[in-house]
Amino acid sequence: MSDFIGVFEPDLSGNEKLYLTQCIDSGWIGSNGPFVQKLETEFSQYCNQKYGSCVTNGSAALDVAIKAMKDVFDWEDNDEVIIPSFNIISGAQSCIYNNLKPVFVDSEDKTWNIDTSKIEEVITSRTKAIMIVHIYGLPSDVDEILRIAKKYDLKIIEDTAQAHGQEYKGKKCGSFGDVSTFSFYTNKHIACGEGGIVLTSNEKIKEKIDYYKNLCFSSDKFVHQEIGWNLRMSNLQAAVAYAQFEKLDKTIEKKQYIGNIYQKLLKDIPASLSLKNTSYAQNHYWVFGVLIDEKNNLTAKNAIEFLKKENIETRPFFYPMHKQPIFEKLGILDDIKRPVSEMLYEKGFYIPTGLNLTDEKLEYISNKIIKLFS
Repeated sequence: MSDFIGVFEPDLSGNEKLYLTQCIDSGWIGSNGPFVQKLETEFSQYCNQKYGSCVTNGSAALDVAIKAMKDVFDWEDNDEVIIPSFNIISGAQSCIYNNLKPVFVDSEDKTWNIDTSKIEEVITSRTKAIMIVHIYGLPSDVDEILRIAKKYDLKIIEDTAQAHGQEYKGKKCGSFGDVSTFSFYTNKHIACGEGGIVLTSNEKIKEKIDYYKNLCFSSDKFVHQEIGWNLRMSNLQAAVAYAQFEKLDKTIEKKQYIGNIYQKLLKDIPASLSLKNTSYAQNHYWVFGVLIDEKNNLTAKNAIEFLKKENIETRPFFYPMHKQPIFEKLGILDDIKRPVSEMLYEKGFYIPTGLNLTDEKLEYISNKIIKLFS
């Protein structure tokens, strides 16, 4: 098999073309169109939140959500938000944009999610919130995080960009946060190229989000009291996202099928695979991760280079936030060791899980990974 296999390929076989045609025929291609409204209403209900607000992407969702929370709850500059170190930069970046300090916590070596046993160690008088990030499609231990949050009177920011449709003990991920954010980037379970949404059940937060994402327009439209952003989602984006939302269950079913095939074919390699399940959730395999055993001399970079030569695209795991040069430059790092996050980056990579992968391609990929370890 010589064809290049990308790490992800979206499935656009639903109503995407139909809904885009409706946008074009109606002339409503800009923001606040009918598909934006439908997505906000129905997706918030799906996640058991009262309100939804569509934005341009998942990072923007975090930017405006944290800004709204800071206003509503009267947080001060340099107050702190606890975040997993093993994560994409968006959450920490959004804190810094809003003059808050991200405080990084190491991960569990099995689930790759935040190590809840280490959260209380970093709580100070300035801590205001914990950011739950459901890593790679497997939920964090939400009950324990909520217990800690209640004990210390902290708010919850739920970054659900990697867990569309996922459940924790039968409750939808995205239902637990004072704000919950989602990304609709191309590789997500709901994909419209770019796009995102913020969910909340707090009316004041919802009002602030809509205000800040829309240039801080007021009743006197072109008179501005504050600086905001233009983060509006177009009706075109929302049309594709809504069509993707309609078949979310089908997408999860296919992802779990792919994950189960990999679990079977790769069970004997000297590596840890994405955890199938925990006591509180089944993995829905947003991505399928391979974590090389620490005693093995192979690194993730070795694996990625090898598989690239076999026309298989892969991705490295996240580079730890506590090692990021920009955060060292900003002087926000500490001397706490976070060895699991560092090990995950050194030894971890994820492999193709595109929705159009055939059994033949899954077997090809698996055989090449087995060859890598041999």
